[in-house]
Amino acid sequence: MGIYYKNEPLISVVVPVYGCKTCLVELCSRIKETIQSIPARYEIILVNDASPDQAWEVIANLHEQDNRIKGIDLARNFGQHHAITAGLDYAQGDWVVVMDCDLQDRPEEIKVLFEKAMEGYDVVFAQRVKRQDKSMKRLSSKLFYKIYDYFAGQESDASIANYSIISAKVASSYRKMSEQNRYYPMFIKWLGFKQTKIPVQHDQRKEGKSSYDFKKLVSLATDAIVSQSNKPLRISISFGFLMSLVSFVYAVYLFGRYFFLDEHVQGWTSVMVSIFFIGGLIFFQFGIIGLYLGKIFNETKNRPIYTVRNVIGEKQENGVD
Repeated sequence: MGIYYKNEPLISVVVPVYGCKTCLVELCSRIKETIQSIPARYEIILVNDASPDQAWEVIANLHEQDNRIKGIDLARNFGQHHAITAGLDYAQGDWVVVMDCDLQDRPEEIKVLFEKAMEGYDVVFAQRVKRQDKSMKRLSSKLFYKIYDYFAGQESDASIANYSIISAKVASSYRKMSEQNRYYPMFIKWLGFKQTKIPVQHDQRKEGKSSYDFKKLVSLATDAIVSQSNKPLRISISFGFLMSLVSFVYAVYLFGRYFFLDEHVQGWTSVMVSIFFIGGLIFFQFGIIGLYLGKIFNETKNRPIYTVRNVIGEKQENGVD
């Protein structure tokens, strides 16, 4: 271990861990080497999100070798963004880096992010200019942001994900956000502060595959939209008004045919189709309202965002480490 003094900044690196057991040793080694070149003190917080590959044993071994590597073992799989929240709650750094565990986020870019932050920014996002993901993953990611931007009324960058560095005051503000539905980049952007992005190199995934399949992306998009926007409700109201207007105009048309042209209106098929269409529309609108009510119900229960089975490593103290 090197010697670090309290006048050097403390950088906390928060890493949610799921399905990347064999990457952790190399990941920590490269993080330490990078931060030592800044130079700065460091703590690496590995949050085990119930990884199915016994990653917790590796985390415990890494802590035995270097006590600045900390571990948080969640009681079950809560999801990546809940795991990030757990790491941020534990982090003590003057600056906090959030990155993935699969080595697609290159640890060497931490220095680039830190140097950019030193120009006066509270948040610096890593922009993956050339993403090293499969074409289907890139396509689904772009689709996710397109849908989200439409409903949230904002513009997002599909090349930006979790990899970022934030100041201690941003981390402190983030901790005050207690919503159950969480999406780290959007929360950070919502907080404001002085933000920027910087291009970084993006590597191939070294182990496993992304846990975000199409179904999970749809679920994430739904949660993000419902938690950030009420536009679906407004669209539902507008569509309902439009259907009522069309129905009224059609009723006037039928009224005129019957009384002024002496034409009898026939066609049970069209009537039944209309009934089923309007019935389906009503159920669809009820579903949107029910979705919002369900999210409100989850929030009012006030359950913890995550639960922890075990923690290894004391919180960093000022002074020589």
